[in-house]
Amino acid sequence: HKLTAVVTVADDGGSSGRLRESLGILPPGDIRNCLAALSNDEALLTQLFQYRFAHGSQELNGHSFGNLFLSALAEITGSMEGAIVESGRLMAVYGRVLPSSLQDVRLSADIVPPHAHQEVRIVGESRIPKLGGNIRRVWLEPNDPPAFPKVIQAILAADFIVVGPGSLYTSLLPNLLIPDIANALRASTAFKTYISNVATQPGETDGFSCEDHLRVLDEHIGSGIFDLIVQNRRFEGNLPKSIQWVKIRDENAIQYPVYLADLIDKSEPWHHDEKKLASVLMALLQERTGPLGEA
Repeated sequence: HKLTAVVTVADDGGSSGRLRESLGILPPGDIRNCLAALSNDEALLTQLFQYRFAHGSQELNGHSFGNLFLSALAEITGSMEGAIVESGRLMAVYGRVLPSSLQDVRLSADIVPPHAHQEVRIVGESRIPKLGGNIRRVWLEPNDPPAFPKVIQAILAADFIVVGPGSLYTSLLPNLLIPDIANALRASTAFKTYISNVATQPGETDGFSCEDHLRVLDEHIGSGIFDLIVQNRRFEGNLPKSIQWVKIRDENAIQYPVYLADLIDKSEPWHHDEKKLASVLMALLQERTGPLGEA
């Protein structure tokens, strides 16, 4: 089974944001994370790719080696697409990593700040969670960027599509708000699963239930996209004060079937355990397509 990871290009914070502004390239940070996660290579190369400069000159401080590497490779190959392909080859990446669009896009939001009644308009993905408060809506500028064509091909050819886990407003929606991608998801005959986050995210989804996440997705891209919701059912361990468990308040309020499983990482219970989640997804995939290796 071939994996394709589709990555947002709305990131404008930190090392990615600085490279985006100074070089005019697609932000490399989320692309770097996906390449590292899908790498079959020895730990050292992956560690190098994720290495962040913490000392030395102001120019280098805070930059990730992988971001600089991808930026240099984009100049050498002539495009970020070329840089991703070559990096993937170098790191023995299992599957493909594709940017959702090749266009320069910005994420904007209308937010009601804490203890306020008036909406405030925020431009820039990295600034959205910092304000806190109630995010009313997010959108892309321009609001109809073309999807990267290979992403549409991958969606339409897929057997199984997984949305999440990840930041609702700043990771998932920037991909889904691209009209071509939302339309391809609806047209796709793949089995489509939404992975509910284990815990809330400060400044984005404070106090959110699973239903709240689904409501926001429905409001932004319409309802009826998913075939199944995968939701954590184990709530053990200490969470940092600023976050809460994401639970289902009322299963009858969810229009989709729900699959409950113990998905938490025991050492960091606010994150998914990647092995537990992978085994659930593989079981769901095998139910629908037969044992791995079969045509």
